[in-house]
Amino acid sequence: MKKPIIIASITIVAIIAGLSSIIFTSNNNSNEIILNDVDPSTDNTETITVTTTTNVVTDLVVNIGGDHVSVIGLMGPGVDPHLYRPSANDVKKLQDADIVFYNGLDLEGKIGDIFVKIGREETAVWAVSENIPNESLLSLDNEGHFDPHIWWDAELWMEAAKVVATGLSEHDPKNSHIYEKNLQEYLIQLEKLDQDSLEMINSIPPEQRVLVTAHDAFQYFGHAYGLEEMAIQGWSTDSEAGIREIQNLADEISERKIKAVFVETSISPATIEALTAAVQDRGHDVVIGGELFSDAIGGKGTSQGTYVGAFTHNVETIVNALK
Repeated sequence: MKKPIIIASITIVAIIAGLSSIIFTSNNNSNEIILNDVDPSTDNTETITVTTTTNVVTDLVVNIGGDHVSVIGLMGPGVDPHLYRPSANDVKKLQDADIVFYNGLDLEGKIGDIFVKIGREETAVWAVSENIPNESLLSLDNEGHFDPHIWWDAELWMEAAKVVATGLSEHDPKNSHIYEKNLQEYLIQLEKLDQDSLEMINSIPPEQRVLVTAHDAFQYFGHAYGLEEMAIQGWSTDSEAGIREIQNLADEISERKIKAVFVETSISPATIEALTAAVQDRGHDVVIGGELFSDAIGGKGTSQGTYVGAFTHNVETIVNALK
């Protein structure tokens, strides 16, 4: 496996004590989520203060860290990480953390320089994608850029889970056996998710196994589960969708009689609505098959507020629309 993109350094464990709570606040384009605060009346365990970026990564850390982590997630449901700009308060949360976990592969492009800076200031900084070998990543160009949406392949997300377990164990070696136990239990869940998803996708008629979305977030998903993936925009939403792209895609959908297209929770439905109108102008009745989670999962406390729940929702939505 390749070495970490940013080498994590061991930091001093912060002692976190407070009432058990889940607190939601917002500033500008972020939805901060604080999870796993420990009640000192029932548990004297020292907890690690962790700051995460996307809520997909937040969910991963909560699963591996359990009661030994207090997690602050910068991005809540519906937040597009491609466009996310950190506030001064966000930067402070990153600087104050014992450990920072982020996706990497330029997903959080506008925060990249901050990760480098705080890593030099003795905060442990880990990209959960860092141990995935290049041959398992999907290339975007000839300049060494890779598609960052690795979580839509459950096998790759297993590798991300291992990075979190390693990072927590290096910082808190006395509880490494707990992180390893949590990791193994979570890997079993992900293995089942992977197999169940493949079985469900295989129930779609082969000619209808085409996933049309607003932006190119599902290449790993299509590659892993046998779906052809088409999108109006590229892998990042930090660009405008052109009329030509919509018209060209409308031609292909009409010619191939594709049944449904899909909107995304973190992106305006406007481009997909324009696409369906263009297809219908060509005499083919295409429908919006539902809403998919792409760059963020659902809200805390909902059935789609976990990675497994959001992934399952996407698979069921796709199968119901295309089968």
